[in-house]
Amino acid sequence: MAACCPFCNLSQERIVAVSEHMRAIRDAFPISPGHTLLLPRRHVGSLFDLTVVEWVELGQLLARSRTALQAEFRPDGFNVGVNEGVAAGQTVPHLHVHLIPRYQGDRPDPRGGIRWIFPDKARYWSP
Repeated sequence: MAACCPFCNLSQERIVAVSEHMRAIRDAFPISPGHTLLLPRRHVGSLFDLTVVEWVELGQLLARSRTALQAEFRPDGFNVGVNEGVAAGQTVPHLHVHLIPRYQGDRPDPRGGIRWIFPDKARYWSP
């Protein structure tokens, strides 16, 4: 546990789901209603540093969280993403997986999904 890590020092009110090694919280700066973060209880910076048990629990909690978000928010789709390292935009050095509900009409044309981090490469389907 890192003393100054915001994800190591969560208030219980923020936690929406748990497993033995994982937690889920709502994003403090949500992109859309229901935007959820899944994070290991153990302070680890990279997805690639998870143990096999943590990987399995992450997958299980991801599925449970999706089901809960479908029931509560009724989204039309989801984006799942990880900012892995500073060059990829990771601002908190504690692994967190974004589960972002998407809604019909939230973007005029959602094709390309996460490719929009580089807008000039997002429209791969057009010449």
